[in-house]
Amino acid sequence: MRIREHPQDEAGPEGRTPELTTPDGFDAFYRQHVNAILDFVTRRVSDPHLAADLTADIFVAALEAAGSYRPERGTAAGWLYGIARYVLAGHWRGDSRERRAMGRLSGRRLLAEEDILALEERIDAQRAVRDLAQQHAGLSTPLREVLDLVVVDGLSTAEAAQALCISQATVRVRLHRARRKLGAERQPARKDLPRPGAALLVPRPSAPVDPMIEVSP
Repeated sequence: MRIREHPQDEAGPEGRTPELTTPDGFDAFYRQHVNAILDFVTRRVSDPHLAADLTADIFVAALEAAGSYRPERGTAAGWLYGIARYVLAGHWRGDSRERRAMGRLSGRRLLAEEDILALEERIDAQRAVRDLAQQHAGLSTPLREVLDLVVVDGLSTAEAAQALCISQATVRVRLHRARRKLGAERQPARKDLPRPGAALLVPRPSAPVDPMIEVSP
């Protein structure tokens, strides 16, 4: 098993539908998106062998589902990220643990040393992004999924909507709520501040002011 850097080649003229059901078409699709999917995976796992296995599983699943892609429903990239989410969700649930056990052992035997080093470098490069994603852990799953895809993975709202099988309007609403919630958590309300709408009691100029009381502007 070899992990190589592939240039982000264009699949064809803008708007052209990728030919996912032909060997050459899927190979071009793979070369165009493998680096992005490797980044997607290494933002979420820190083991190079697991990253290689999951990336391979994502493209195997995409190949098996190639006939189901419908360009009128969105871009091929959004479709692929939806598959990537599904594969990783299955991994975290442990659904594929038995099926993958021998595959992981095989991967450890076939993964070349230079491939391991390349994956470790990629994982290290994504460390800061994984730390950022950890800050989203307190959000509800729907809010966290949208925020991760848009902010962490750099998808457009349209691609995130396609990957999550929801509308763009829902993505925008969830994104707004997630950012608002994170902002509120980073700036907790101080107990010594007046409640919103409460009147500030400031002494009249003619009244004597207690020297022990400080009135901030």
